[in-house]
Amino acid sequence: MKFMSKLQAAERLNDSLLCVGLDPDPAKFPTHWKGDAGRIYDFCAAIVDATKDLVSSYKPQIAYFAAHRAEDQLEQLMAHIKRNAPHVPVILDAKRGDIGATAEQYAREAFERYQADAVTLSPFMGRDSVEPYLRYADKGAFLLCRTSNPGGDDWQMQRLADVPGQPRLFEHLAALAQGDWNVNGQLGLVVGATYPKEIERVRGLAPTLPLLIPGVGAQGGDAAATVAAGWRKDAGTVIVNSSRAVLYASAGEDFAAAARRVALATRDALRPAKPA
Repeated sequence: MKFMSKLQAAERLNDSLLCVGLDPDPAKFPTHWKGDAGRIYDFCAAIVDATKDLVSSYKPQIAYFAAHRAEDQLEQLMAHIKRNAPHVPVILDAKRGDIGATAEQYAREAFERYQADAVTLSPFMGRDSVEPYLRYADKGAFLLCRTSNPGGDDWQMQRLADVPGQPRLFEHLAALAQGDWNVNGQLGLVVGATYPKEIERVRGLAPTLPLLIPGVGAQGGDAAATVAAGWRKDAGTVIVNSSRAVLYASAGEDFAAAARRVALATRDALRPAKPA
């Protein structure tokens, strides 16, 4: 099944716009596993098992695994999700951005080694840095567009004097992703939840693309405003990510049950926020 179809199917089946980000930090693990990087797989697998009927996707952040030499545990986790939640797509949060043969290797890493359904990319180096990922016809790619970090303004809000209308960089990127770059209908965009007005602007420029929206929960993004800004009936969906608020809902042995409660509450908060 192609990524976009799998995403839509999971959204319908679980009646959910929620993506749970899998950012395992052993220093924040429950007391009985605290500080033990050898438990990264166990921790994440427990979160998956507790939330697999509540989400439209999962988003493991590769740095949280690589920093602890836990890439093998990431492979285990990806296999666990395929086996125990086969209906839920996995977006590998890698933010890769390179050209030519190097991009081809990153694409192999994401889609062949880790078996991800989609990947996040930095488009700063241009179209040829994205194309190797699009050769995997059943996969998706989310381009960083308007990120939630304060430094995003340094580039993303600058106007382009050489482009008609002098759009801001993030606006130009959204238009490219909706148009010429999206040859096989595989692209989506990353837009931070802390900028609902800009989510709305991106949606206007890219009406059919899925929007991956981090920043709800611990980062302070408003769930209702996020969905209202980005969701349109019969258009591209929104994928609203929450990581720390779900993962670290409890520091006790009930961490998985607590994660489920937060995920359920977040899913239910997102659901009625869809515009009629």
